[in-house]
Amino acid sequence: MRTERANGGGQAERREPRVIVGAAIIRDGRVLACARSAPPEVAGRWEFPGGKVEPGESETAALARECAEELAVRVEIGDRVGRDVRMAHGRSVLRVYTARLLHGDQPQALEHSALRWLSAAELDSVSWLPADTPIVAALRPILAP
Repeated sequence: MRTERANGGGQAERREPRVIVGAAIIRDGRVLACARSAPPEVAGRWEFPGGKVEPGESETAALARECAEELAVRVEIGDRVGRDVRMAHGRSVLRVYTARLLHGDQPQALEHSALRWLSAAELDSVSWLPADTPIVAALRPILAP
């Protein structure tokens, strides 16, 4: 999907949507869910860790960086989960990848108010952010025993 914006000369220029990456970190048949601490309108809602892909950065490199910054963990990035999810009125797109922890790392809630490991049966026990909901549905068969 592309968006258009008028430049200084009145001509439309095409821009790709900003890519936001998320990690579905899976361990022992459970996925890591993270509770937002800010901003206030989404505090307490649950998401997959991740963030913006910076210019010149690959999606997988961005995701590894975000996991290190948010959770103090090293991860191996796996396959995509689900489809692209449009966000911010089409200005951004969320792409989620499976991931696994490396070297026995244990996630720490550096930027979140809480962390929980959820089985397929527990996925509906938290209030997910709207953008993460389609990913939750796509995760069910991956987590199912």
